[in-house]
Amino acid sequence: MPYHRGMTPSTSGSIEPGIYQHFKGERYEVVGTGRHTESGDELVFYRQLYGDYAFWVRPVAMFQEAVSRDGYEGPRFVRIA
Repeated sequence: MPYHRGMTPSTSGSIEPGIYQHFKGERYEVVGTGRHTESGDELVFYRQLYGDYAFWVRPVAMFQEAVSRDGYEGPRFVRIA
């Protein structure tokens, strides 16, 4: 998949493009990562694979963090494909 300038397949080294499952069960396609123009923060660019297929961005640290909610403890997102 082609990408725009400023976007790389993975600048974090651990978040690669692909299909990820959120801990609540929904699936998302990670397009790549990039940096915020003002802060330099690294962000993940992804789209939901349900509903209106909206695009989202989230800080890499938040994308990779572990969550503890409603009896679940583990990663927020897991790569499945």
